[in-house]
Amino acid sequence: MTTTIKDVAARAGLSVMTVSRVLNGERHVSAQAREKVQAAIEALGYRRNVFARGLPGARSFLICMPAPELISDYLAEVQQGAVERCRAAGYHLVVQPYDEGDEVTDAPVTSALAALRPDGFLLAPPMSDNLAALDALERARTPYARLAPSVEPARGACVAIDEMEAARAMTAALLDLGHRRIGFVGGPAGHGASAWRLAGYRRALAERGVANDPELEAGGDFMFESGEAAGEALLRLAEPPSAIFAGNDDMALGVMAAAQRLGLSAPGNLSVAGFDGGEIAELAWPQLTTVRQPVRAMGAAAAAAIIDMVETGELTARSQQLDFTLLMRGSTAAL
Repeated sequence: MTTTIKDVAARAGLSVMTVSRVLNGERHVSAQAREKVQAAIEALGYRRNVFARGLPGARSFLICMPAPELISDYLAEVQQGAVERCRAAGYHLVVQPYDEGDEVTDAPVTSALAALRPDGFLLAPPMSDNLAALDALERARTPYARLAPSVEPARGACVAIDEMEAARAMTAALLDLGHRRIGFVGGPAGHGASAWRLAGYRRALAERGVANDPELEAGGDFMFESGEAAGEALLRLAEPPSAIFAGNDDMALGVMAAAQRLGLSAPGNLSVAGFDGGEIAELAWPQLTTVRQPVRAMGAAAAAAIIDMVETGELTARSQQLDFTLLMRGSTAAL
């Protein structure tokens, strides 16, 4: 039997009108009433009638997150944080896959606007730097929040860490361990995080008076295979690095795989560090030294900003910068 709004009202001990106000996100409802309705919804497994979205002025209670078909650990963490925050507020997160060729067009946004009519959009890298998508959302007067944007960062509600400082701090930590030839594996060209992390790496070297050697900088695409290829290239140099800092954890694990294939061990022959601090960094052996950015909290904060804009009718919200943490683990050691 289908659960109705009347069932929710009976379970919560409230009127149908009050439950309807809670479901529609109206502000003139007590916190106690909202808690009772949310508890009743969870107990009964109530789901809103999706066909009601077509009514004039009706909300969909959907937040859309465009994402490439192959979701990285980073995006999976963002998604989890956003899902938890949406669920607590009575919203649903919808992940809308797109082809990587659409990363510079507004297609991922305009198609979702037409098909889903979401109340707002969560834009993670690299979609957060898609100006065509931002233009489309602003024309549609649809709230959005951006994670770690590098292009026009003052535009929209943004949630990020200081990525340049985080990369500088990790490179400095490797220098503190006595390493001087430190390789760097960057992400894709044009990706904001790639540029920031490379800049932080270079800044740390300059601050310590260590010459920047271009042959120690290798390109990647934030995927394991590219880290493996870049790691092998760096380790086959006539004077290989004693440490390699990869622009994310996936590539760092690729570097470790390349080292093992060449008969080297971490940290015995090579110190390896990554960036992101996801679960894979902890499950690796040895555990991966990394920069932990609070990715799940960032996803939750972005979702909260969107929901706040939807419920207040505002199209802008305060941007936030969260803290990062250096996790020095078994993959690095003193030279």
